[in-house]
Amino acid sequence: MAQQNRRLNIAAILQTALNTALILLALTLCILLAKELVYFMASALLYQGIDHHYELLERILIFFLYFEFIVMIVKYFQEGYHFPLRYFLYIGMTAMLRLIIVDHDSPVDTLLYACAILVLIVSFFVINSVTARRHKL
Repeated sequence: MAQQNRRLNIAAILQTALNTALILLALTLCILLAKELVYFMASALLYQGIDHHYELLERILIFFLYFEFIVMIVKYFQEGYHFPLRYFLYIGMTAMLRLIIVDHDSPVDTLLYACAILVLIVSFFVINSVTARRHKL
């Protein structure tokens, strides 16, 4: 009985530490998200040129990565301390898309990145199909 209580206390302490770390991470990501918004506004008014457009597109994708991580942390708390797998797939797809846009010098690498996105999309489809079948039963 005492050992069971000790395990529960350790689990509660670790859960509290994890929740605190995730809240601090979410706050940090919100600050970085706001920083990206300020950059977007400044760059829309001040800069021109094709090189700037590539950098702006890269920063937009970074913005979406921050946003997706924040959404994932919110879902973690809403779903009872559980990370839904589909959010990891969203983040993976966005990260791979960012790599294709930023690093498109090598056709082989670009093809591999595109294949990785395809694998993530197929995984997302499989997960949704299995979930839909469970709800029908």
